[in-house]
Amino acid sequence: MNTSWFQVKIKFQQVAEGDKVINVTEAYLFDAVSYTDAETRGYQYLANGRQDFQLFSITKMKLVEVFTQEVEEDFWFKCRVQYIIFDEKTKTEKKTAVMMLMNAKDIKHAYESLKERLGTVEDYIISDINVTKILEVIPYEQTPEQILSQGNFKPMNEVVAAEPEPSDAALAAVEENLEE
Repeated sequence: MNTSWFQVKIKFQQVAEGDKVINVTEAYLFDAVSYTDAETRGYQYLANGRQDFQLFSITKMKLVEVFTQEVEEDFWFKCRVQYIIFDEKTKTEKKTAVMMLMNAKDIKHAYESLKERLGTVEDYIISDINVTKILEVIPYEQTPEQILSQGNFKPMNEVVAAEPEPSDAALAAVEENLEE
């Protein structure tokens, strides 16, 4: 199953100190197969914790990797890494930029963790690390069996009816036609 990452933004109203009502915007990242799947998963996931919210934005994010630290960290950082590739034909170096996401407590921790994950090879440049407004990353955790059990799916042998056994009356009619 080919999946992509979708940023889902919601709006809702919250009562703050002094009975003041404020508008709150939150962003979540979902691993989904389409915009529709991201919207569905967003409503399913967020409906448990919010009574009245509006899902107002779904944006596909081009991420090649999402790194999750073992310990839950406060912020999600969008990291731009440029891989340096030597082109044999033109005898020049080419840079290919990719985006990655990582949770960390600060930019320094994100940089060190990313450098550790990428390894000791010196053929890349970490060019940007920016904090995002993403609160939580929700990976796709369902197995294909779970997905099938939730839908209105039936095994093929139940859908394709077996050839019915001919009745005695049908057999008698065929025999009469053959005798004539």
